[in-house]
Amino acid sequence: MAALRFGGVAERVGTQMTRAQAVRLKSLAEEAYQPKQYTRDLTREEAERRINALKAEIALADSF
Repeated sequence: MAALRFGGVAERVGTQMTRAQAVRLKSLAEEAYQPKQYTRDLTREEAERRINALKAEIALADSF
């Protein structure tokens, strides 16, 4: 796997999402009635993107 260095910290690109991300994503996907947004094989970056999108969607729905 490739590694990026940013500010002296190496971070792996394309690594699997963390357990915390998986739990958060699954919870948000269920809350937004979009269970297909959660899959086990996501990267950290894709999981974070989906988490942010679902949070924004839920916030928009709650604003009505």
